[in-house]
Amino acid sequence: MTHSNTVHLVDDDEAIRHSASFMLRHAGYTVRTYRDGVTFLDEVTPEDSGCVLLDVRMPVMDGLAVQKAMSTKGIAMPVVVLTGHGDISVAVEAMKSGAIDFLEKPYEKSALLSAIENGFAAVRSRDSHDRRQQEAAALIAQLTPREKEVLERLVAGLTNKMIAEDLDISHRTVEIHRANLMEKLEADSLSAALRIAFAAGLGEESPTI
Repeated sequence: MTHSNTVHLVDDDEAIRHSASFMLRHAGYTVRTYRDGVTFLDEVTPEDSGCVLLDVRMPVMDGLAVQKAMSTKGIAMPVVVLTGHGDISVAVEAMKSGAIDFLEKPYEKSALLSAIENGFAAVRSRDSHDRRQQEAAALIAQLTPREKEVLERLVAGLTNKMIAEDLDISHRTVEIHRANLMEKLEADSLSAALRIAFAAGLGEESPTI
């Protein structure tokens, strides 16, 4: 896996690759350069991390095609696109396809660094979300099948009485399962338990009734 602060610079213009690389390395980033989209896709894998600085206008394979190929290959790095004058419509299309920012050439150093920081902010946000999701899933995995059924119904907004009727068990049994699942989730309130359930994706499906 590449270093977490790596910028993958994809541009067919050697002068751009040289100048942008210099600025980014001077700012503390690791930079890998690629002379075209085909080379980039050949060398990068889904395990690589970082941010992609991608030129839109390139021979053989343009930036929009590279974005689509990244999605197909499972390469989830954030993309900042580089556009020439008059390419705003293309930049908009790139952002519709998932790019988080775009820069018009020629660009200032501050604009480049700001765009790249936006890219890494997206990486940190995604990493944080993935970590919360993994932690929540690990907590949910500790629940018994019945405890999970109770939690699913709490997520759906059912009261203890409604859960008891739905699962054909006593109100007291629901209370016991609820207390047990709260302890296993290390949740001191219903809202805390619900946040864990939502983070694990439990609220995305209706409970099996």
